[in-house]
Amino acid sequence: MRQNSHQPASDSADRKADIRPSLYQDVTERIVRELEQGRVPWVQPWNAAGCALGMPRSAATRRAYSGVNVLILWDAVIRRGFATQEWLTFRQALSLGGHVKKCERGTTICYADRFVPKAERERAATDGDEPSAVPFLKRFTVFNIEQCEGLPPHIAVAPAVPPADDRFPAAQALIAATGAVIREAGGEAYYHRSEDFIRLPPRASFISPEDYYCTALHELGHWTAHPSRLNRDLQHRFGSSAYAREELIAELTSAFLCAHLGITPQVRHADYLAHWLDLLKDDPRAIFHAASQASKASDFLLAFQTQGEAAIPAAEAAE
Repeated sequence: MRQNSHQPASDSADRKADIRPSLYQDVTERIVRELEQGRVPWVQPWNAAGCALGMPRSAATRRAYSGVNVLILWDAVIRRGFATQEWLTFRQALSLGGHVKKCERGTTICYADRFVPKAERERAATDGDEPSAVPFLKRFTVFNIEQCEGLPPHIAVAPAVPPADDRFPAAQALIAATGAVIREAGGEAYYHRSEDFIRLPPRASFISPEDYYCTALHELGHWTAHPSRLNRDLQHRFGSSAYAREELIAELTSAFLCAHLGITPQVRHADYLAHWLDLLKDDPRAIFHAASQASKASDFLLAFQTQGEAAIPAAEAAE
């Protein structure tokens, strides 16, 4: 709904401020419930799911969703048994010549942005300084294409899933393309910030190839934090909330990359579940921030490939 041009900007800001916490809270509470039951939302039981592993995307634009919307849509696919990860807004379904089936219930995702209220612009002009922007979240609803009818045939075609033999070379090629220094030795996996290298145990010591690649991609998530790359602060004490935040970003980065590459995600740090629960309960915005940072990290790494899907623009997703 568009803002009434006669409505005071402050009233609009207050109304959006009222909406924002409830949306943060809704998503966070859902993820907390999953973690409390020992289930990690970004490591879904894909073998039991009705659709192939992959990133959720817009059926209209063929571009992947990003951030916390990935977690929300993965949950909807698993929980409701959809056979595809293709989504449309109500208007997009109409624009394609189809429509949402009667009585179908959509899935709420979000669009984050900032705006400058009129009163703040006027104050800044008077005082001669920069206006302050107000962050907000906007809800909008998408429908799985199984909930629609009348769509053109090409929309219903699911993206091809590469054969298992083709998946791991693609992961290896991505890792090699980054140019990251990876040293295989010892019994621990970590990113050494000051020396800017990744340490991994010998490949043969991993239980499965999936475990190796999930671990390598997790450490590459930390690698993106270097000042010459995405410049996240890694100087945190083990066990602190800031340390748990960075581990959550790396876990989500690995999960998003695994989905892109067709590798079943693994739980790399089950011992962090309690820390993540504390973090999410203390800060309803934490999962939004971590998922956003993980999307930036995975996009940064996927840019080393010659081909890859870009994240769906927020403004386009809201149409």
